[in-house]
Amino acid sequence: MSTSTSMSTNTSALHKMRSQEPCLGTWLSSGSPVVAELASLCGLDWLLLDMEHGNLGEADILPHLRAIRGPAAVVRVPTHEPGLIGRVLDRGADAVMVPHVDSAAEAEALVRAMRYPPHGDRGLSRSVRAFGFGLRAPDTAPASQPPLLAQIESAKGVANVDAIAATAGVDILFVGPADLRLSLGCTPGAPSYDAALERVIAAARTNAKHAGILVRDRTETDALLQRGFTKIAVDSDMAILKAGFLSLAGIRGAA
Repeated sequence: MSTSTSMSTNTSALHKMRSQEPCLGTWLSSGSPVVAELASLCGLDWLLLDMEHGNLGEADILPHLRAIRGPAAVVRVPTHEPGLIGRVLDRGADAVMVPHVDSAAEAEALVRAMRYPPHGDRGLSRSVRAFGFGLRAPDTAPASQPPLLAQIESAKGVANVDAIAATAGVDILFVGPADLRLSLGCTPGAPSYDAALERVIAAARTNAKHAGILVRDRTETDALLQRGFTKIAVDSDMAILKAGFLSLAGIRGAA
């Protein structure tokens, strides 16, 4: 029997998430599994299901995970609640993103929520989707568990980013630009913001981890890759849909 812990059929997508290879993804916030399925057919490396700010509740996660074929399916949970993290993993999420990770202690607690005893506190059920509903033997080894993306989105998180990055089980330091700028009290391109980004990149590099970020302007992608970010999400389904609808409305104005 296979010991795979994920329902994902594209192991290369997860391999890329764990490697230093650049990975391009996007945010899915609409709450539509059809949009998720369409996005998964368009050649992206990963898709983020946003439970924090998007129109997705816990009941929406399973239909979205079933719809995604190919890219790694990353679920952003809205809180640090261990039970929710465990349920998302049981449903077959390929990775979990957690917002507002501000200290090594918080990072360690999140790692424990994602790992089985004796390395963590996650409860084991053999009948869940992550293990093929009991048709595959579970692999509880720490190295086999889905990646953890810890969001750095505050001045406190930046101050503690070296310790967060050094936490075993944290795989990716993922910058939340909007909240980070609010916390720093600055605008895009401000020296304090750029310095914070450099601290995150340096912490990831020093600890053999990966740095990621969300961008709204796709023209920034190349520059961010050059700086050292390797896991980049560009835009969101809602923004892409809005731009498409506005372009249609523009036809009337051009007539």
